[in-house]
Amino acid sequence: MMILITGGAGFIGSAVIRHIIERTTASVVNVDKLTYAGNVESIATHSDNERYHFVQADICDAQKISDIFDKYQPTAVMHLAAESHVDRSIDGPADFMQTNIIGTFTLLEAARSYWSTLPESQKIAFRFHHISTDEVYGDLEGTEDLFTEETPYEPSSPYSASKASSDHIVRAWYRTYGLPVIVTNCSNNYGPYHFPEKLIPHVILNALDAKSLPIYGDGSQIRDWLYVEDHACALYKVVTEGEVGQTYNIGGHNEKTNIEVVETLCSILDELKPISENPAFASSSLSKYNELITFVKDRPGHDVRYAIDASKIEKTLGWVPEESFETGIRKTVEWYLNNENWWKRVLNGEYQLERIGDK
Repeated sequence: MMILITGGAGFIGSAVIRHIIERTTASVVNVDKLTYAGNVESIATHSDNERYHFVQADICDAQKISDIFDKYQPTAVMHLAAESHVDRSIDGPADFMQTNIIGTFTLLEAARSYWSTLPESQKIAFRFHHISTDEVYGDLEGTEDLFTEETPYEPSSPYSASKASSDHIVRAWYRTYGLPVIVTNCSNNYGPYHFPEKLIPHVILNALDAKSLPIYGDGSQIRDWLYVEDHACALYKVVTEGEVGQTYNIGGHNEKTNIEVVETLCSILDELKPISENPAFASSSLSKYNELITFVKDRPGHDVRYAIDASKIEKTLGWVPEESFETGIRKTVEWYLNNENWWKRVLNGEYQLERIGDK
């Protein structure tokens, strides 16, 4: 099996590649533009593996993508390439429209052209797996409902609107052209190799550097948290065992408010890296990391609650997450404490832990 993975140098994509190389016999071609959030060091331990191939390319480049299909002859596509940060989409939505909508269209057309030339047995086996987000469903404020695969779309941000658009386009290519597609929508991911602009790594690294921990509004926003390695396992199961034309919601069964997440991170850091042993606090009178928490102006259009019903994938494919939030969040903090070289090289680049999304 040869799987073409777009965005494989990103957070979730790199986890998928590590899972495939370490735990399956499939081969991978990683197609990534290497924007600010792409980092091949996230898969450096597998870069010399004969089952791993890397091509730097923009999914909006139709000719380049077509050439990749012709050269590598994939049996499946796992499409993860996307601009993914809500705050950045507020500041600059154009990149999100281009990559998430036009890029998906370009990839679909290349896949359709390639798929149409395959022998019948290979056409039947081919899969186009589109990986999306629970943010397309909108906001669950004021209810105890969960997002199901039948929940109507009601995106709130430029990011979620662009992902909702791409979801609809993928399903249209199945309905109109018969391209064998599968769609997954996941909850918030966290874990090793997470780019520091997202909440959990941002809080960990700011805390370690004795910087303030900014919380939007009052921190009462609720998210369902999914450990990235659990997600990678689910995605591989979907692309190899999922039913064509179906949508699968993937969640971690871990609803937490943002302030709960931050308090938990602070508590684990108090245990594993006490302020008294952290040189960044040499001239500080603080004794606990949660004393760094500050509440800041809320993000425009900020959804209050997301929560995934993942019962379909459990019933039909037998997938359940291995990590609880408690075990996964501890593993995450430990990873950042033990992999300072990785995140310091990231911070030496464009991103410097600044707050964005409020210009």
